Amino acid sequence: MEAAQRKAQHRPFCFSVKGHVKMLRLALTVTSMAFFIVAQAPEPYIVITGFEVAIIFFFIILYILRLDRLMKWLFWPLLVFGFLAAVVCLADGALIYRKLLFNPSGPYQKKPVREKVVL
Repeated sequence: MEAAQRKAQHRPFCFSVKGHVKMLRLALTVTSMAFFIVAQAPEPYIVITGFEVAIIFFFIILYILRLDRLMKWLFWPLLVFGFLAAVVCLADGALIYRKLLFNPSGPYQKKPVREKVVL
């Protein structure tokens, strides 16, 4: 009966199996992002990998500070990532608007060929 009433021993996140797996995942993602940068991969690959690095880092900090146990009343991933997605969408929209403002014809429209003057 005493065994059932005993609480599980608190283990710091950095020394738990879950912590090791998350830190290994962070290292693997940072390495893949470095390879994408060195190989000059298309920008969306680098951006998505960077976004994943930020999310994993956020979760590691969250678990180290034990905030996941304090915020039971709030569905925090929806709030945090929803806010982050809204900020990214606004920044993307502003950059697209600026690009279209300075180049209204678009990047892929062919320019007219000038006629040669024959003498």
